[in-house]
Amino acid sequence: MEPAVPVSYYSKNNGNHEYDDIIDWFENLCENAGHVQTQTLRRILQLNYGVEYLKKWFGERENLNIQNMDACALESLFTSTVPLASHADLDPYIQRIADGDEAPLLTQQPITTLSLSSGTTDGRQKYVPFTGHSAQTTLQIFRLAAAYRSRVYPIREGGRILELIYSSKRFKTKGGLTTGTATTHYFASQEFKIKQEKTKSFTCSPEEVISSGDYKQSNYCHLLLGLLFSNQVEFITSTFAYSIVQAFSTFEEQWQELCNDIREGTLSPRINIPEVRKAVLEIISPNPSLASKIEGCCQELQNLDWCGLISRLWPNAKYVYSIMTGSMQHYLKKLRHYAGELPLVSADYGSTESWIGVNVDPYLPPEKVTFAVVPTFSYYEFIPLYRQKEDCHSAIDDFIEDKPVPLSHVKLGQQYEIVLTTFTGLYRYRLGDVVEVAGFHKGTPKLNFVCRRKLILTVNIDKNTEKDLQLVVERGSQLLSQARVELVDFTSHADIANQPGHYIIYWEIKGEVEEQVLSECCREMDASFVDHGYVVSRKTNSIGPLELCIVETGTFKKILDYFIGNGAAMSQFKTPRCTSNQVILKILNVCTIKRVYSTAYG
Repeated sequence: MEPAVPVSYYSKNNGNHEYDDIIDWFENLCENAGHVQTQTLRRILQLNYGVEYLKKWFGERENLNIQNMDACALESLFTSTVPLASHADLDPYIQRIADGDEAPLLTQQPITTLSLSSGTTDGRQKYVPFTGHSAQTTLQIFRLAAAYRSRVYPIREGGRILELIYSSKRFKTKGGLTTGTATTHYFASQEFKIKQEKTKSFTCSPEEVISSGDYKQSNYCHLLLGLLFSNQVEFITSTFAYSIVQAFSTFEEQWQELCNDIREGTLSPRINIPEVRKAVLEIISPNPSLASKIEGCCQELQNLDWCGLISRLWPNAKYVYSIMTGSMQHYLKKLRHYAGELPLVSADYGSTESWIGVNVDPYLPPEKVTFAVVPTFSYYEFIPLYRQKEDCHSAIDDFIEDKPVPLSHVKLGQQYEIVLTTFTGLYRYRLGDVVEVAGFHKGTPKLNFVCRRKLILTVNIDKNTEKDLQLVVERGSQLLSQARVELVDFTSHADIANQPGHYIIYWEIKGEVEEQVLSECCREMDASFVDHGYVVSRKTNSIGPLELCIVETGTFKKILDYFIGNGAAMSQFKTPRCTSNQVILKILNVCTIKRVYSTAYG
């Protein structure tokens, strides 16, 4: 059961009628979410009927009057005629668009922009159509989420936001289409400019800092300007929790240089992009008293291992806001360390392909957050997943699938894989996300993100997901915590080049630890994999002992730099929890300073 939020938390938005209006709009949608969904599908098909991809399944059907067809009948026809699809099924069409084919392949309106997925899940970036609708829904969900947050954490009119956000470079495809990450497209959009102009609070950094294309320089300027306006900052945010942790980890190293810039009204020579220097220097001016105050705080914080850094340096901040679910859960401990007493508020649920749900309960901790599906953004279907045996653990891909059901037919407590049909040309697209229905917000389901469905660790009959790995690492790292050593980051690899194949888990740690403790950590992790295939394979030695590799400080920053150098954006970066990328493995192995092997099955 969800904890009750005190009624006093729910102010009526301090007279902000825009917030009241958008909440009323959403609540009305949720009252009849099933009907809204059928109408959403009808609108998508009316806009795009006749495109090449749909013709492939509908045929010509001269007698089909889709414009006047009953929405429920159209929904039934669509789901019975058009098959479920993966990105591989749609990729040939998207590639033709990228190469300049102007025929209506996926949408009737020309697609002029393509998004790149982060590529950190499997090491391969993929193209996803991005249109004006994509930017509009991003603006819409940001406003909706802000409205719900303002009921719990009211903010001052005219305050500022410390937004640790970063654009990456955009490039042109062979056919001349602008390509980049979805966040980069949004930050360059008219919708983002509208948000900056019309929201109650505005970002500390000018556009030149956000769009610099160099996340290290952007990060320094974000921190500098955030400190300069420290008393005005209402909350701290970034797309992913990782970015916030990374920013304040860097702050630990750069605080003296930042204080010097504030004292002198100068800008570090590390900022060498002319447009960025000019924009920042126009804002800052010498402020010796503020610099001295920050220096005093930082000297005290050093003795506390920087615990409460955010709440001390930004005394009027109400909360920290970011995506904190899925692969970001690992960073919650460090984020809480930096945040001190400030609440952590989980941002909303979406993907490069589509936004899905909004956090309507921002008072809940990230571990308990759910997301209410917004029924107008896309048409959603849900593939029910059932365990083969109720009395045993099995990996997600051992689940039995049932036929997809519409949003109005999902059941409380059931796990599903999400299927999307979007305004941007994706039809019955398997997203690969596994969610559980945790409740309902009026008539729309509230989803709890479980994991990505894709297997990430397998040698033969063993099957383990990212969630399985996360739980195993949490078990093993508890022994580190007892030794007052911090696990900074981790990834893994299924080594099948050597026989018997085995799992390798790479850890970057902060602090000194005896090898005996590492051996116990390794043994604990090996014994914590509960997948039946893994346990049997370890007992018969068809999978070898787990290998724990300790890498030198800064290794995961090198991996970040590798992804950024290949076009990823800092605002979309997620550490790959399992990798077979040879460049990353080379970085990891070159940087390995210690190896231990499990004796769990010895």
